[in-house]
Amino acid sequence: MLTQAEFIYRDVLAQSPRQFDCLHYFGALQCQIGQYESGAKLIRRAIKIRPDWPVLHYNLALALQRLNHPEEALVCFNRALRLKPDYVEALLNRGVTLHALKRPGEALVSFERALVLKPSYADAHWNEGLCQLLTGNFERGWQKLEWRWQHEKFEKARRDFPQPLWTGEQSIAQKTILLHAEQGLGDTVQFCRYVRLVASKGTDVLLEVQPSLKSLLARLDNDSKVFARGEVLPAFDYHCPLLSLPLAFKTRLDTIPANVPYLSSDPTRVKKWQAKLGQKRALRVGLAWCGSKDHANDANRSIRLNELAKLLSARAQFVSLQKEVRAPDEVVLKMEKDLLHFGHELTDFADTAALVELMDLVITVDTAVAHVAGALGKPVWILLPFAPDWRWLLDRDDSPWYPTSKLFRQSVIGDWAGVITRVNNELCALRLRA
Repeated sequence: MLTQAEFIYRDVLAQSPRQFDCLHYFGALQCQIGQYESGAKLIRRAIKIRPDWPVLHYNLALALQRLNHPEEALVCFNRALRLKPDYVEALLNRGVTLHALKRPGEALVSFERALVLKPSYADAHWNEGLCQLLTGNFERGWQKLEWRWQHEKFEKARRDFPQPLWTGEQSIAQKTILLHAEQGLGDTVQFCRYVRLVASKGTDVLLEVQPSLKSLLARLDNDSKVFARGEVLPAFDYHCPLLSLPLAFKTRLDTIPANVPYLSSDPTRVKKWQAKLGQKRALRVGLAWCGSKDHANDANRSIRLNELAKLLSARAQFVSLQKEVRAPDEVVLKMEKDLLHFGHELTDFADTAALVELMDLVITVDTAVAHVAGALGKPVWILLPFAPDWRWLLDRDDSPWYPTSKLFRQSVIGDWAGVITRVNNELCALRLRA
């Protein structure tokens, strides 16, 4: 259907290059199918014909957002809003863009203006929540984050249990509660720390997680019975998604439960990986350079191996903690003799944890490996994009969630080279002390 429409639009424009509706709709269609460069060019041509149409500036801004040009996108959102001040979708996405530019104060103003116009706007509430959490305003942030269940992005993650949601207000002594994963693997590792707090209320805890995490999280000090998603669950009285637990416990920056390690590695698996690694003769450094390709911010948070390979040196033993490797990185991996890689020998995260246990240091981008290392209490250096995920807060090199971590942030959008130079300098100093 899209191919037929594209053929028609191209035919019309070949005969009438300034046909406004065709430029407009074809540009939107190109963006819809992920062709943002060509879509933006078509929309720019339409703007030259009708510069007073706010929707054109809005659509161009959306394309520029996806092309990772936030400064240009912001200009276009502002133009759309000058033409239509009550353009609520433009206010929302202007806020998202300001967030990406690490201007949270201005982003919050944009979200608030959107909510004045549309008080039930779930996208604006949820994005405000992320922004509040980023700035450390946890009280408001956790409350706003609950709007995620009205957001279409979380439709598949929503669980409609007949049992009531536990909000922290009801007594659960002598009851059974189901805590269930809802988002990414890293989120599950980060927030499973609350299992002990829930169990301390005198309740039996069932924990449902992603299958690849079951073996690792089964080692949560017998505070819960762990099930992989899809397995049959026993009866329970209440349920709570993992990311709603900070709200239930009214977590503030100064009350984050950060006693590490709260996870442990399997001694049998550690022994197996120790045999594979052999005798330790130098500093051991574990590396992870990319997360899930499906993550919305993958283009900003993942690094290509050829950039991270600048850290490699014979003065340390480097170990890949990646299970899956993307095609461009496979080429580099074959060339790098100073990087041990086990790939699919890592059957699940219990294997990853055992390998991490044997490292002196883990260097990783913002992915599940960072959370595993932090939860194990291992020294971990986390490489962050210019606008980080909310959990890493702003302008600090430590994390209240993981006391053994150190954060290395981009000072300019997309500048991994500067980050890696700083990491390399500290790594060289660490090698000299080892």
